[in-house]
Amino acid sequence: MGIVCADSADRASSACADRIGFARLTDMAFRGADLRPLRDEIMSKIADGSASAGEALDLSLIVQLLGEKQAGLAVQAEVLAFHQLFRSPCSAEQPKLRVLALAAEMDMGGNTPIEFLLEHSGIELLTLYVVAGVELPAPLPDHDIAIVIASDSEECRDALGKIERAAPRWPRPLLNPPDRVARLDRDKLHRLLHGVEGLDIPATLCVTRAQLSDPSRVNGQFSGAGARFPLIVRPRGSHAGMGLAKIDDRAALDRYLMERPEPEFFVSRFVDYANADGLFRKYRIAFVDGRPYACHMAIADRWDIWYLNAGMAFSESKRNEEAEFMRSFDHGFAVRHRHALAAMAARIGLDYFTVDCAENKRGELLIFEADNTAVVHNMDSPELYPYKGPQMRNVFEAFAAMLLRRARDGRERAA
Repeated sequence: MGIVCADSADRASSACADRIGFARLTDMAFRGADLRPLRDEIMSKIADGSASAGEALDLSLIVQLLGEKQAGLAVQAEVLAFHQLFRSPCSAEQPKLRVLALAAEMDMGGNTPIEFLLEHSGIELLTLYVVAGVELPAPLPDHDIAIVIASDSEECRDALGKIERAAPRWPRPLLNPPDRVARLDRDKLHRLLHGVEGLDIPATLCVTRAQLSDPSRVNGQFSGAGARFPLIVRPRGSHAGMGLAKIDDRAALDRYLMERPEPEFFVSRFVDYANADGLFRKYRIAFVDGRPYACHMAIADRWDIWYLNAGMAFSESKRNEEAEFMRSFDHGFAVRHRHALAAMAARIGLDYFTVDCAENKRGELLIFEADNTAVVHNMDSPELYPYKGPQMRNVFEAFAAMLLRRARDGRERAA
């Protein structure tokens, strides 16, 4: 595209570029707004050299939301080559706190969607992209507290490494330290949580295409995964069910590989977690400073379930069950699994993360995934989901309170 922005001469500037931001643009897309006119407007400004770096980064997200991932990433790469610091909209003219989020150069799902957590908090959010070939600015942008929002993925390795090297000298409290974020990928998470009483997390093995194609691995046995058919297979680095499949036999595995181009895959055993009524229930839980909060409950007649394919909007009985899950969470689910939840929070050791889980047939907590990048939002219709707004505000308020408390503690220690 050859992006030239109005502030492109200020390559490593510590000045913030203002942007519409992730939360507002995603909310527009979620509600069905046509983003193409805004895309065209920003592209016209880029063409005449009047666009800011913030507008250009917004364009990257808009293009991704329109389904053109690679084109959006190309725009992002051009923008981040000359500007790395961005300011999101703040709900207060005089912010009560300034947070510096440390992001990696990734697609729109690769960093913590922190804007949703802070959108109405009165806390100012600055996002610093840590990119290859560009050192962290010295001095760092002024902030009260920092948090790593890059994920445990191959694309984030360089960014996490730079932050980790700088962490011992960080001038303010640094939450979600990079060495702990780097323990969350699926194969590492099993090793981290193995042995927690009341918790079931199937071993996950990362295998190459050649290993997965090897017919000598009879009956689907893979050393280290403890798995045999049926298997769960997914491309390494995939999200939101992309490429996820249940494989029942060798022929199905061969067909799967013919359809997938990826070089590496995660393999684990299949767990049938259907309830007595034949339905599967999957939960998303957010941990804020060690405490669990209910985020959603998806109910479907399929094992490969996530909220958008569960048909919750079309079933009053499902929504009623989700509402009861949220209402009773603190004295029901959280109490029933209190030891497993506490042990998991302690081992993962992050200030903020999410877990997607279920309950197996023995009543144990079945862990599918834990990471710091799952979307926790309040975009659902308040008319259809009246119980969600109050619960999500509880999560957001807990997150903001944690930031304020940790920043205050940091100031007191510095004094």
